[in-house]
Amino acid sequence: MGKMNVTNDMMLSLFAEMVLDEAVRSYREKRLYHEIDQALAAGDESSFLALTTELNLLRSQVKGSLHTQETGQIENK
Repeated sequence: MGKMNVTNDMMLSLFAEMVLDEAVRSYREKRLYHEIDQALAAGDESSFLALTTELNLLRSQVKGSLHTQETGQIENK
């Protein structure tokens, strides 16, 4: 019975970590969209380019993570 509790605790911990990671990623993405809008409104090309690069990086990390979850294989880059 003790082994089952440890397994359940580990699964709950993993799930909680996944939920937290998604919340942080979502917050970062929304913040970046807002900052990109501000850079566009201000005509700040350098900030726009830096922010869109950061957003694209965030999105590519999510894509890589999803691919790893689907296949169970870690990509070598």
